[in-house]
Amino acid sequence: MNFIRRPEMFLFLLAAAMPLSMGVWMALLNNFAIEQAAFTGVEIGILQSLREIPGFLSFGAVLLLVLLREQTLALVSMLLLGLGTAMTGFFPTEIGLYCTTVLMSLGFHYYETMNQSLSLQLFSKEEAPYRLGQMVAIGSFASLLAFGLVWLALDVAGLSMKTVYLLGGGATVAITLFCWCFFPQMPSKVEQHKQLLLRKRYWLYYALVFMGGARRQIFMVFASFLMVEKFGFSAGEISIMFLVNGVLNMIFAPKIGKLIGYWGERKTLTVEYLGLIVVFTAYALVSDPWIAVGLYIADHLLFSMAIAQKTYLQKIADPKDLASTAGVSFTINHIAAVILPAAYGVLWIISPAAVFLTGAAMGAVSLVLARMVPINPAPGAEITWKKREQVA
Repeated sequence: MNFIRRPEMFLFLLAAAMPLSMGVWMALLNNFAIEQAAFTGVEIGILQSLREIPGFLSFGAVLLLVLLREQTLALVSMLLLGLGTAMTGFFPTEIGLYCTTVLMSLGFHYYETMNQSLSLQLFSKEEAPYRLGQMVAIGSFASLLAFGLVWLALDVAGLSMKTVYLLGGGATVAITLFCWCFFPQMPSKVEQHKQLLLRKRYWLYYALVFMGGARRQIFMVFASFLMVEKFGFSAGEISIMFLVNGVLNMIFAPKIGKLIGYWGERKTLTVEYLGLIVVFTAYALVSDPWIAVGLYIADHLLFSMAIAQKTYLQKIADPKDLASTAGVSFTINHIAAVILPAAYGVLWIISPAAVFLTGAAMGAVSLVLARMVPINPAPGAEITWKKREQVA
């Protein structure tokens, strides 16, 4: 029983609970928005911008730590995520979808802020890449359940999207309440700063996070939208694509975590950004739906390498800064995310290819930044300007 109640099990259970809501929400969103709320690229862009506003306000999570412990705030946030998802199907209108999206997103982003802080505090620097990879794998397995639920419910059982949203959100709420009752409060290894902090020496991490947030929006908003609008994929077919993607992430995410430990952050991020440049350029030119599916899966696998950003922060940061830096970094990550989806919604109408080509350009900027990461990051060794760096 003591093994089951260990702190890492708490994080693993929440890592499973989150995708049950997010997986259902993402799998249904484009079809629900187009079929029941009559969305075009403009409305979906506005919705995605609204979805990112809570992410932009993630710094508020740090201020709430004056009132709530990190563990409690993580649980409250997860409840909001589940409730927002469960309510989505009851409001199939433009305003209704905007409101439930903001509620769901508030829970998701505040949970992610606390999750990053808790996990980097709990896991040692040596085990963090693999453990974070395990959490991605657990999330992928939960996503499989969510996408399987969508496919079975819609294509086999003939249930409505409203019911599926309710089931996905309800499952997240149930797991969260179990965690709240079953797990004791985790002791804090280091007392965290409870005010907002911007450290000059973390600037490269902030820049990587900013660029990651900008290009990720193109993937999250328009990659799957391309499948529905251009290639006519149904909600069931989208969920099957997500299922395949989830299986591959479940298998490869822990291996990618081990690879980060072996390669180091600079090499891992370099491979990620080179891959993203190729994938986004191909998105702009693709005309075959199966190639588009392959690109989507490759894109998602490459994003698993972003674990290296977190381990880079863990290696260079003062342990007391982790909670504050997590909140600030999520805000930085969402500065462009609040603006870009709506702007790209308009650009999408003019030229979908241009949307993806700008994503390739963002990947190129990220690649330049990745080459500034030292081979051995540490406090006082946060950045290198040299073309070559000798291994210490």
